[in-house]
Amino acid sequence: MSMTVLEPLPASAPRLDVVNDWRVDELIPYLEESQDAIEAAIAKLLGYREDARAQFFVPPTFVSPPAPLTGHRTYVVVNQKGGAGKTTTSVELAAAWVAMGYTVRIIDADPQDASVTRTWLRPDYTGIPENERYTLTDVLYGRQPLDEATYETGIKGLYLVPSYEHLKHIELDPRAARDTTLRTAIRRSTAPVDITIIDGPPELGKLSVNGLVAADEVILPLKVSTLDKAALKELKKTIESVQEEENPGLVVAATVMSDWSMSNLVPQIAATIRRDYPGAVIAPARRNVKAAIAPAHGLPLRALFPDATTALDYAQLAHILLPVKEAA
Repeated sequence: MSMTVLEPLPASAPRLDVVNDWRVDELIPYLEESQDAIEAAIAKLLGYREDARAQFFVPPTFVSPPAPLTGHRTYVVVNQKGGAGKTTTSVELAAAWVAMGYTVRIIDADPQDASVTRTWLRPDYTGIPENERYTLTDVLYGRQPLDEATYETGIKGLYLVPSYEHLKHIELDPRAARDTTLRTAIRRSTAPVDITIIDGPPELGKLSVNGLVAADEVILPLKVSTLDKAALKELKKTIESVQEEENPGLVVAATVMSDWSMSNLVPQIAATIRRDYPGAVIAPARRNVKAAIAPAHGLPLRALFPDATTALDYAQLAHILLPVKEAA
């Protein structure tokens, strides 16, 4: 398998504004009212062109610039709604961090057809017999350590723990994957990776909980074209439960408004995030038709079209969350 090397974006690459004060906070008292009342509040309180435009919100409490990464960090990308942009977020953030000098491993914890393994990145099985090609399923059953299921991809510095349809059996089998199984596997790993990204499934079950328990930080994608309040409440409840019981250090680091386009849903979603996760960065991922092309090539969008708006937005988020890796 040939290797693609991801280069840093030029200093001249366009970047969106970063704000620390956003008037969407004024919308928070109206969020539990009817949609008509919310729309009226948006018209009364906010400036459409200013508050619905693509921009990054970084809370005043957020440390900027971020401190250098010491040791290993695990992120989980989670949302129980399908089509929220989880896989795109996992792959493009990973690509951006690789271009910043980090070694990144993606754990594909999604048994669906639209997973990282089956629609985007390909594990390099060169020279490995078929019966020795291990997956996340083997790890969660305790049959193999995580490093034995970690493979190179077509991107230098980006590794993948693959999964396929049989991963779905984990949800129903009481013998597999206690809540701490994935966390233990990551902690026992000796692979020289700086960052692990867990791409979660589109449901809240055993796999999602394993990801939340294993992670240091949560990345939460939300599609701008929809706002499922019931689903958001259920997800928040699950995150809080994990924080209270198994992983008190877990924080929601960022939310991504995926498939972003300018509409009144932007301030409504942003206000919901501000209410539920006041310490989180809010990032847009602007819609780009080129994003649909990348999976067919088995490469991140960043590798094919580094100037695409979606790739640029994820690159900017990556720099907000972590600094460029210092040379050893």
